[in-house]
Amino acid sequence: MQVYQLSIGAACRLTWPADRLIVQVLDDSTDAIVKELVRKECERWGKKGINVKYETRKDRAGYKAGNLREGMRRGYVQGCEFVAMLDADFQPPPDFLLKTVPFLVHNPRLALVQTRWEFVNANDCLLTRMQEMSMDYHFKVEQEAGSSLCNFFGYNGTAGVWRRQVIDESGGWEDRTTAEDMDLALRAGLLGWEFVYVGSIKVKSELPSTLKAYRSQQHRWSCGPALLFKKMFWEILAAKKVSFWKKLYMTYDFFIARRIISTFFTFFFFSVLLPMKVFFPEVQIPLWELILIPTAIILLHSVGTPRLDQCCLPFFVCVSPATMIKRMVHLMNSMCFRSIHLIILWFLFENVMALHRLKATLIGFFEAGRANEWIVTQKLGNIQKLKSIVRVTKNCRFKDR
Repeated sequence: MQVYQLSIGAACRLTWPADRLIVQVLDDSTDAIVKELVRKECERWGKKGINVKYETRKDRAGYKAGNLREGMRRGYVQGCEFVAMLDADFQPPPDFLLKTVPFLVHNPRLALVQTRWEFVNANDCLLTRMQEMSMDYHFKVEQEAGSSLCNFFGYNGTAGVWRRQVIDESGGWEDRTTAEDMDLALRAGLLGWEFVYVGSIKVKSELPSTLKAYRSQQHRWSCGPALLFKKMFWEILAAKKVSFWKKLYMTYDFFIARRIISTFFTFFFFSVLLPMKVFFPEVQIPLWELILIPTAIILLHSVGTPRLDQCCLPFFVCVSPATMIKRMVHLMNSMCFRSIHLIILWFLFENVMALHRLKATLIGFFEAGRANEWIVTQKLGNIQKLKSIVRVTKNCRFKDR
């Protein structure tokens, strides 16, 4: 099945009263054939009794932010209290709304419920395994810490449910950067609204399976936040509805430490300092520098995550042998142990990408030529699985011969 069939089908299968559910498909494709296929898929579900709205626009200004802004202006959306956002490759489980909406109903100060991404193609190749490890850290540590520490974190752009009132109060979707999701989250957070991250709710999605697609995605994810930080720094400091500690978290941990300083330190240490020491022995680098810089990188990442992840530290609070065995099994099944043999490769992979991310960060901060470049990340749906099956079949036939 194609990506659009998987995502539209998953959205239409959501368990919710039929008279209270509207599935809006925002098609910003420039391919006439793709548009026709998506339109027919929406019509097919419409004949089954699902209230599906297929929307296109003539001017693609603002990319994703512009498309979302246009979609929110529709009259039927104005009557909705909550809005669930799903990218084209995301497949929510049928009970997605049943598990997320109650958080918003029972807490009137809650603006966003963010769920965790789950990857259907994580084992396709080494590149997707590396990405899964990075994203696992992001959700298990960074998002969980922001949610528990100050009820704020960066919206991931998809797999979340918003209170529509908050989107309107915050000024709607802005296209001034390529980080429209983070932009909206910051503006809503500065108005005093709260967010919650629920890691137990997982939504299937797809990782970029080619290096070109991954590099384009990382450029956007690094460039956008840097430009957004430049535009909103003084606005964060001047905000009156949030506490000093929340401002400190937004500026230091959310932007400076996580996306600027740590990227620079990683690049400088692994791409400059260590190569100089290896290839130019006459260059004298004090041992304390080789120890201090990696330690600083770790501290910069950990200072904003005060809670220890139970997945990585299961033994310190055990009260019985049975509990210890149970947590050992959980630990062995967790991502950190399932991919422990790839940790060295993951470090090398992240260090290589540090150069690309640093370049994108500088482009965004100084608003260079590619600061607002938006390249759609290619997703393959079940096509990649079929290719893998064909490849395995060919290998088997070759061996049989």
